[in-house]
Amino acid sequence: MERLVYFSSGSGNTARFVERLALPALRIPIRTGQEVPRPARPFVLICPTYSDGEGRGAVPKQVIAFLNDPDRRALIRGVIGAGNRNFGATYALAAHIIAQKCAIPVLARFELAGTDTDIARIRDGLDQFWREPCLTP
Repeated sequence: MERLVYFSSGSGNTARFVERLALPALRIPIRTGQEVPRPARPFVLICPTYSDGEGRGAVPKQVIAFLNDPDRRALIRGVIGAGNRNFGATYALAAHIIAQKCAIPVLARFELAGTDTDIARIRDGLDQFWREPCLTP
């Protein structure tokens, strides 16, 4: 069963990364009117950053709408950020904003569609994350 939820824009970088992870995942749609996934169990969100030079608009509107549903938000356990290091301080900013708003950890960050090293590191990290017992009630 899916333990990942992700958003990917038309560029497809995040979608390619998730495909290479080869783990079951639900996709938050790009266009309004498409069915939005309703995870049945706790999940980790993978989210790219889209912002201006000041960090405004970092979290995609589709992700905001997804997390504005209390039932979905109650199941998020961690976030992985995607971005482009060329944007300096706003690199993977969406993950940090989501982590703060939802009181969850940023588990990892990767650039663009990720490298083979990123895939291995994040697969291993997710495996360990789901195996460790939760220490909070």
